[in-house]
Amino acid sequence: MALLAGAPRAPGEAARSLATVARCEMDGVVDTGSGNYLADCVERAEAEGHGALLVRLDTPGGSLEATRDIVRAFLASRVPVLVWVGPSGAHAGSAGVFVTLASNLAAMAPGTNIGAAHPVVGIGGQDPEEAGGRQLARKVENDAVAFVESIARQRGRNEKWAASAVRDSASVPAERARELRVVEHVASSEEDFLAWADGRGVEVAGGDTVRLATRDARVVDLAPSLSQRVVHALAHPSVVYLLFMVAALGLVAELSHPGALVPGLIGLVALVLALVASSALPVRAGALALLLVGAGLIVAELFVTSGLLGAAGVVLLALGGIFLVDRFDPGWFVDRSFHLTWTWVVPTTVVLAGAAAYVAYRGAQTRRLPQQAGDAGLVGEQGTALAAVGSENGEVFVHGERWRATSPTPIRPGAHVVVRRVDGLTLFVDEVKT
Repeated sequence: MALLAGAPRAPGEAARSLATVARCEMDGVVDTGSGNYLADCVERAEAEGHGALLVRLDTPGGSLEATRDIVRAFLASRVPVLVWVGPSGAHAGSAGVFVTLASNLAAMAPGTNIGAAHPVVGIGGQDPEEAGGRQLARKVENDAVAFVESIARQRGRNEKWAASAVRDSASVPAERARELRVVEHVASSEEDFLAWADGRGVEVAGGDTVRLATRDARVVDLAPSLSQRVVHALAHPSVVYLLFMVAALGLVAELSHPGALVPGLIGLVALVLALVASSALPVRAGALALLLVGAGLIVAELFVTSGLLGAAGVVLLALGGIFLVDRFDPGWFVDRSFHLTWTWVVPTTVVLAGAAAYVAYRGAQTRRLPQQAGDAGLVGEQGTALAAVGSENGEVFVHGERWRATSPTPIRPGAHVVVRRVDGLTLFVDEVKT
């Protein structure tokens, strides 16, 4: 019999209708901003009494310290944490493996993959052993393996595969991940995942078992704070590189046009943002030095005009971008794709270097023009005699102003005059013969 609209609901249906699921997104690099955001999501989900926390994940990896903060928050959560790697084409790379394994339940969309958590460093992705020595490589690797195995063990997932993801850069697609007990389900959407998870019991912090009521639950999005958004938005090599280039361009414009203020202010703000972004990324100090020297050479080229300094500056700017990301930093686990490529750096460098050269060139042209203001700017200007001008006194109209004037030869009123010299508020003029 069909259920009447006003009929009372069964207790289980009533509970499900009142259930809410908090939702947050981890898209991009795992950094300080995104790490704080996910940890806050756990706290807010607990404080607001949500039945579960759903995390949509798509990341190439990131900071190991931020990853540890996320893992600690997930493992200590009294609200079930569900991680969905999606949509299709997304991946849980490097540090994303740790985040996925730390969830109570995990699912992946078809066409996604997880793995490759082995630390890769340097240009071309050398092994840590090649770049930093056998002992350092062993220390970094063993620490990461112990970390990932402890997470997998606590969540009842495949410890052997988790270790191989770190030691051997193992990576598997969604279906294979389910077969290996890396995740529990393959779901094409968040709704499918929540429907599958409904009614399942999971153990949360404190040893309590929570029965999920996620089917048709109301999903409440938890937005990051402004500071978290800013830090996360800045935490990308291309953004850092552009900010440094804009800072260099702004400072060049300010030096070329002293007193303009706006270019210098823009350059200063860009420099501060670049430094803030650098603190959230593994950035080489040497690469920053290359960027600064390159910008300096481009400015110097305007005064030397040899061609060599400008070309060297462009090369140094490009190299600074290529070497910007320090992938040998043991505190980071990122995919090999996390760096600036030649195809992106070279066009950007050429365009911005050309803009800097144009601004400085125009500034140099301006400095060569005759002075238009002050006493020196009056010399050579023409005007009209308002009264007779002699060797002792007289009055002329120059630059829209009345001036006291003298002349070695008498000048009649109304005659055209030209300024030869300025002494205080007195102009020394000659008559312009027509």
